[in-house]
Amino acid sequence: MSDCPNETAAAGLARLEGYLMSQAALREARERGEAFAHGLTWLGAGEQEEISRRFAEHHLDLRKEMLAATVARAEELRAEYAHRYTHLRRRATGLALAAFALCTLALLLCRP
Repeated sequence: MSDCPNETAAAGLARLEGYLMSQAALREARERGEAFAHGLTWLGAGEQEEISRRFAEHHLDLRKEMLAATVARAEELRAEYAHRYTHLRRRATGLALAAFALCTLALLLCRP
């Protein structure tokens, strides 16, 4: 049986999760913007709304920058660990071949 339905479902769930996370980030940014602007009591209602909107935009921009930095670092680490794994796998294969060759040689030399 094909994994295609499972892959489609996983991709759909990933998109749904991304959407829900973005909506939560947007709601948080708006709430923080409103809380910040509400503390500026000397501003008028229109000014508070503008400050709230700008604060929310700034908050979202910072989150995007942090996410981009996290993704970039994850890619760096993935590449680094892939390189290390390849090197380790080559060493382990070489050692296994050397051990096999030594065992074969020892068996050949021990034959009467």
